[in-house]
Order: sequence, then C-alpha cells, then structure tokens
Amino acid sequence: MTHIYHQLPRRHKQLLLAVSVVTAILFLLPSDDAQASRSDAKDTTLKVAQRYEVAINGDKKSLVAVNKPQATTENSTQKLTPSNTTPVKVHTAGTESTTISQQQVDAIVEETKVPTLQWQSVKVKSGDSLALIFDRAGFSPRTLHNITTVGKATKALKKIMPGQIIKFGADSDGKLQELRYQQDIVTTLVVTAAEKGFEATTEKRELETREKLASAVIETNFWNAGISAGLEPNVIMNLANIFGWDIDFGLDIRKGDHFNIIYETKFLDGEEVKTGQIIAAEFVNQGESYQAIRHTDGEYYSASGRSMRKAFLRAPVNFKYISSNFNPRRLHPVTGRVKAHNGIDYAARRGTPVMASGSGTVIASSYNKYNGNYVFIKHGESYVTKYLHLHKKSVKKGQRVKQGQKIGTVGATGRVTGVHLHYEFLVNGVHRNPRTVKLPKSQPIAKKEKAAFLAIAQKRMAQLETNKRIMLASNQDN
Repeated sequence: MTHIYHQLPRRHKQLLLAVSVVTAILFLLPSDDAQASRSDAKDTTLKVAQRYEVAINGDKKSLVAVNKPQATTENSTQKLTPSNTTPVKVHTAGTESTTISQQQVDAIVEETKVPTLQWQSVKVKSGDSLALIFDRAGFSPRTLHNITTVGKATKALKKIMPGQIIKFGADSDGKLQELRYQQDIVTTLVVTAAEKGFEATTEKRELETREKLASAVIETNFWNAGISAGLEPNVIMNLANIFGWDIDFGLDIRKGDHFNIIYETKFLDGEEVKTGQIIAAEFVNQGESYQAIRHTDGEYYSASGRSMRKAFLRAPVNFKYISSNFNPRRLHPVTGRVKAHNGIDYAARRGTPVMASGSGTVIASSYNKYNGNYVFIKHGESYVTKYLHLHKKSVKKGQRVKQGQKIGTVGATGRVTGVHLHYEFLVNGVHRNPRTVKLPKSQPIAKKEKAAFLAIAQKRMAQLETNKRIMLASNQDN
C-alpha cells in the first residue's frame, strides 16, 4: 500500500489525506442526537454538554437534578463533573424556559441553607437578674424586653434560680435567633426569632414511671431505718405523713417496728431522676399493723376502705424531735413543785414550723409570762388544741386555719427551761393525752368506688406480703 501511495500524483495524495481526516472525524462523532425520554426509566445517566430542564414551581426554587448526577443504570460507568460555567435550562410555570449558569444555581443553594447558630450557655449566679444575664451574653435590653413581653410562656424566665442555665443561639451578625431555658427535668422553654419579634413554645418530655419496693426493720429510729432501706428523704416524710393520724412518730416508735412500701420512681432516658408517690404501704407499730393504699382521688385508705386522714394529726411538729411526755404528776422543772403536765413537749430547733393539728378557728393568739407566745384553736364544738412557748405567731384571733397550716414557730418564750413546743389537746374542756385520745374519723371511700378500690387493695396487699416474706428470708440468711 505504501508503494502504491508514493506512485500517486501529488494532487491525489492531498485529496486522499483530506478524505481520511473527514472519515476519522465522522467516526468519532455520535450518529444520533442524544434524547431524553420519560418512558426510558432505565437510562438516567446525565450526558456531558447536555442541557437539562428543572421545574421551579412559583417562587419556591427547586434544585432537584440541576447538573447533579442521577442514579445510573447497571452498565453505565460515565461520571459527570459539574462545571461552574455549565448552563442550566430552567422554566417556571406559565413562562418560557430560561438558561441560568451553575454559579446562579450555587447562589440559590446558598440562600436556602439553614444558618448555623453560635451557641453560648450562661449559668445563673446568686443575685443575677435577667438584665445582668442578657448583658453578660451580649444582648441588649431591647431584646430582653421583646422576649419577656411575648406572652405567658416567657414568664418562666422570671423564676430563674442560681445554678440554672440559659442557652443563647445567635447568627453570624450576633443577633439572637433562639433561646433555650430548661425549667425542670421535663420542661424546656424555647424562644425563637420570627418576622416580627419572637415566638415562645414549651417542650415537654415524658417520664417513664416504674414501681419500686422497700422494707426495713427499725433498730434505732424511723429516719435511719428509711435511709438504710434506700429511701429518699421526701419518701420517708411522706410515709410518716400517711400514718401520722394513727402513729406519733416522735413517741410511739419502738425497736422492732417495721414497714414495707411500694412507691413510684420516675425515669428519663433510662436513668432514674426522681421519686413519685407512695402507692401502698404497711407499718407495724408495737405489734399493731396499719395499711394504706393510694386511691385515684390522691387520698389514702386502709385495706377496708377507711380513710387514713383523720380530723387531727397526732403531732403538730416534725416527728424527729420529742422531749417530755404527758404526765399528770410531773415535777415542774422551774418551780420544783408537782404539777400536772397536761400536754406533750416537742423539743426542736428554734424556728421549726408548728402546724395546726386540725382545721378550725383561732380563739386566742397572744402572750403571757407563763405561756409566752401562744395560739389556741377551736375545732367544732368539742375539741380545742393549744400551742405554747412559740417564738413567733403566724395567725390572729378569729382566723380560720386548715389542718397542716403553719400557725407559728418553735421558741422558748414564757416560763421554760429550753426551746420546745408545749402541745395540749382538750375534749369538752378536759385535757386528754394527744398520743392516745381517740380521734374522730373522716369519711370512708365512696360506696360506688369501693368495689373497684377493694380489688386493687387486695392486689397491693399481696405485693406487700410477698415483699415482707422476702425481707424476712433475707434477714434470716444474714
């Protein structure tokens, strides 16, 4: 072939070379125009130098499939590298198609990005005000005013306590976009910037409730027994309050007394965060058993449906403190003479709250050199309670009070040798021992609810009995 080519005239050689070049170019070019078909679902590979249409509905900019590779078919190996200068053909409803550049597409993407906030946490210090907190976070009084006037939800910010944390999220210009304040374990206040001012919402998380059992035998005192059983202080006090109408926890407790309870615990994300209500409990005091089951009304009843709440509390102060018992022939510590001690003395720290043992009307709130500061309360026609040697009085003559309401504080006023409360209980004008006097009962559970309650009570008592057997078996093994 080379020999023949060299024998050809010069003009023929040039013509042959031109034909060869044209043939090579035609061979390299595609034979047909590239086409996109909606019916061809398999071939979704984007082609180089090919324009694609992107629908933009109304004012919302849709960026789907704008110069971005789609899912390829199994046999496709072609990759598309977008160029900043590649034109993109778009159209909007009711208008003609428009060609935009990749740079314009990138600008649209940038506009639709959610801004990243810069967060800072401010810990509330003792003596802090909202103004100081916002100033420390770098936000103006105007911003604070706009937030606190949003509505009822943001009033929670006025109840901030030392140690709590407020989180502030600002944009790149330093403007507050979001505020988060965790009010308690489950509640968070969220304040966000809006077109006009701020908006506030409250986020609440759900706590998981589980039941827990505990038992203890009293060796030294009730409080220590509760702690040894793993009970929180508030559960110990609630247990005393439930049985406080039947047992004086300052005087009646003996070594060998025992209790076992079922109570709620609250969990958040699998972690125990707080304790809830006592569901059922049994307390054995000096051989006598008392049971209490919580009803749907929030009150406690015995296993037979009798209300645990009586008209009077056995003790008007914290059960931890006690000094002198009821004694009709007591030798007076000041005069040295035999004089009836017609009440009970509860030794306690100065300032310890004194509660009304029952609801009634204050018939005296005054001072004399013997009683010091004192308060007398009349309960119906038959009962009067007296509270002597108070440090301060919190009620006035003629005032109505409720059971458990604070009426004063423990003190050492009048003829006394130390800080204590002297408490008396009179029935029809006769002094009675507050520890042993028979207290009037409250109403039992409603008849229409009794059947359902008794079924629940039976189940709870069975749980308590099982727990008691486990406790006794454990003590025998030890």
